[in-house]
Amino acid sequence: MMISTLRAGVAAAIALLSALPVWAVDVVFKPVTEGVYAYIGDTEGRTYDNEGLNANIGLVVTPAGAVLIDSGATFQTAQKIHEAAKQVTTQPVKWVINTGGQDHRWLGNGYFKSLGIETIAHADAATDMTARSGEHMEGLKVLKERLGGTVPTLPSRLVKDEDTRLELGGVVIELKHRNGGHTPGDTLVWLPQKNVMFTGDVVYVDRVLGLHPVSRTKAWVESFAMIDEIKPQIIVPGHGSVTNVATAQAQTRNLLLALRAHMKKMVDDGVDLGTAVKSFNAKPFATLKHADVWIPQLANQTYLEMERE
Repeated sequence: MMISTLRAGVAAAIALLSALPVWAVDVVFKPVTEGVYAYIGDTEGRTYDNEGLNANIGLVVTPAGAVLIDSGATFQTAQKIHEAAKQVTTQPVKWVINTGGQDHRWLGNGYFKSLGIETIAHADAATDMTARSGEHMEGLKVLKERLGGTVPTLPSRLVKDEDTRLELGGVVIELKHRNGGHTPGDTLVWLPQKNVMFTGDVVYVDRVLGLHPVSRTKAWVESFAMIDEIKPQIIVPGHGSVTNVATAQAQTRNLLLALRAHMKKMVDDGVDLGTAVKSFNAKPFATLKHADVWIPQLANQTYLEMERE
């Protein structure tokens, strides 16, 4: 009797757990300034729970339509982003700007293409997207059924200049590309009338920046120089909370400069890779999430980059 009762209780518990909804991303745009909004994504890696949407997404509302900054990592998260925009404005989405070639910047393009919405990126981003789309899709297999419907879809409009001026409903949007950094297509989105800049992956705060085989710290510093020059009042980074220039400099630019300076000296002095990595002073950046694990990886890659330079 006791065994059968126990079995019944276990079965009931399993049935209850199975009936509970699996945690999923709730996309909500929060105001940054008048007519400008941001969704702040998870600062962890890509997981089933965060649906690969571990990055920030922007929304700009104008009298003639809305503009999204990045399309998310999947067809399904793109739909969530679109629905979240509808909660903020009745203006239809006219454009989606991809700020780079990382998966969460563009793999939602297919959803917006299905609605006839124009997607825009720098041509260098499209080249990177083409080269790494298979890698991105493989990495997102952790999402299982939540990856369903996602088909790598290149932007429908490519720009090629360093600076491209767009305007919608009287709102000026300037795209500034300086050879990328985190990815070759990284592009800053500057709203001069709002004094707001969406930086894509040119800026990371709260957590350590990421370097991939396609990343180039030299180009990244050159891209960041545009932020130093413009000095936007408000920065919406690619990852982390809405911030300002000083914080972006301290947590992204200064880490890049420190890595490059240290590794250049190590290479010039003929110091081996292992010693160079161990001797890098990471203390100024120790409070950033994942610093203990990721900074040695950044140091390793920067050393190899400095050898090539």
